Amino acid sequence: MGIANGIKKQANKIRLSERHTSSWARTLQETAEELPQAPMRRVEKDGLDVSMAWAIIGIFGILGLAAVYMMSLILIPITLAVVVGMILGMAAEKLSKIGVPRLANAAILSTSVALVIFLLINSLAGPMAMLANEAPAFIDRTTQRIMPYLERIEWLHITPATFQSGPMSIDALLENTGNVLHVVTTNLTPALVQGLIFFAALLLFLASRANLRKTIIMTFRTRPQRLAAIRIINAVEQALGFYFATASLIYVALGVVMTIIAYAGGLPMPVLWGFFAFLSSFVPYLGITLMTFSVAVAGIIAHDGIIIGLIPAAVFFTVHLVMENLIFPAVMGRRLEINPFVIFLAILFWTWMWGAVGAMLALPLSLIVMTIIDELLIEEKLQPQLPK
Repeated sequence: MGIANGIKKQANKIRLSERHTSSWARTLQETAEELPQAPMRRVEKDGLDVSMAWAIIGIFGILGLAAVYMMSLILIPITLAVVVGMILGMAAEKLSKIGVPRLANAAILSTSVALVIFLLINSLAGPMAMLANEAPAFIDRTTQRIMPYLERIEWLHITPATFQSGPMSIDALLENTGNVLHVVTTNLTPALVQGLIFFAALLLFLASRANLRKTIIMTFRTRPQRLAAIRIINAVEQALGFYFATASLIYVALGVVMTIIAYAGGLPMPVLWGFFAFLSSFVPYLGITLMTFSVAVAGIIAHDGIIIGLIPAAVFFTVHLVMENLIFPAVMGRRLEINPFVIFLAILFWTWMWGAVGAMLALPLSLIVMTIIDELLIEEKLQPQLPK
């Protein structure tokens, strides 16, 4: 069999050469064609081989998740910067079309993001300071309001003396304020570091956005693959930009409505409630649940009657339900629909991995994955033309 393969190779060399084919070469080629082909052996894999392959994949998957969890201090701000940069992709394109240089483009957008964050923090500084000053009185009112309901639950064994002495008393809570402040200050430094990483990564990502796109596209060798890469990148940026631009406008309106509801319902610090309504809306299902429960508790504490206290929560839940199920689908259409169960699992996973920031990143990350899958599985679509 080795002699036959050697004859075949020699025949192919003679056939591909530009010299005149001799009769000896033709005879050699005909002889090679008449020789039997080498049998192809197929290696059969048993169940143990398949199990070993899946075990190796599972081990690398677990190691990858562990790395993502351990490197959260760096990965959280970088991932957030990339997502925000992709959301601002449409704005970056428009600024580039009017002749703004890339570096100035990146500086303008990143500075705008920093300015918005600063204004939000500055506007919330007053209500948060007021909340901290009124915390003891608020705890006292809360205890008085919920005590009649807690006393009815016999197995809890809670009485008014529970909140007057012991670890659950107001004095004990005030004594532990120093520990709480210590925890806050301990976590403040990593938060500042992550903030600096976020703004630096956002600035660099926006400045090198075009080069990154070109590098990703040129990693593929064939023209169809490059066209697919262009289509996927454009689709992801358009989906993120359109979704969050529309969602921000709708949720800002929801925050204004919540501010009005809190003011009319007699809740303290209505601006703070409006901001929480806006922020929690970006976390599907869990955000509206926690927000409605918080408004209900605040309403019960602020009013003597339970029915009156639950009215602000009921109104907010109704308004949010109308916006999410009528206004939002009417504006967005059906092209960006995501399976609710998939979103719920993504929120649970990323909350477990990265906390509150992970819960907010669950939706954009799911939207990116959904857009990529949709573009890869689509059969017929207009293909963009590569620049010359």
